Amino acid sequence: MAAKKRDGNEAPEPDEPLAEDGAPTDAESVEDLFAAEDADVEVSESGNSLDADIDHILSEAGQREIEEYRDRAARAEAELANFRTRVERDRAANREAVIADVIRSLLPAIDDLDRAAAHGDLEGSPLELVAQKLRLAFERYGLKAVGVVGEPFDPAFHEAIVQLPSDEATAQTVADVIEVGYALGDRLVRPAKVAVSVPRG
Repeated sequence: MAAKKRDGNEAPEPDEPLAEDGAPTDAESVEDLFAAEDADVEVSESGNSLDADIDHILSEAGQREIEEYRDRAARAEAELANFRTRVERDRAANREAVIADVIRSLLPAIDDLDRAAAHGDLEGSPLELVAQKLRLAFERYGLKAVGVVGEPFDPAFHEAIVQLPSDEATAQTVADVIEVGYALGDRLVRPAKVAVSVPRG
């Protein structure tokens, strides 16, 4: 049986669902609404995942940058330490070279004092005290005499002035010291001039 007309319009069928605004509800429209809501949820979850990925990438990039700066700092510190070591080594070498030059310039005076002492001319004279003080000053700087009779001949420290063949010699040996040599640490200031005893051929 048909429903009564209201204001000239037909009323909806009693078994047809009504929307809140009085319009009929379409089942497909409801399904579309739920589908749209699900899509919004998926987009939101996807957005959250993307934000997390971006944060992770930025975190890794920041960590790599920190490690790179640490490596640079470590290399710079090592280079600075090496530079300081080289500077100290060069400074010590330059200081030793200057001292060696000064001592080398004074060696002729030392030789004269040694010859005078060998002849007994310094004994009891004022020069004897001067010679002692001069030798003590050189020793404080590490100056050592080079060239001793009987030691093996070493061309790094000895300068052979003459060779003396000998039946008793089994190797080249210092037979006489003509002029004393001097060394300052590992630096040779002046080689010793020596006579060398060599095996007779």
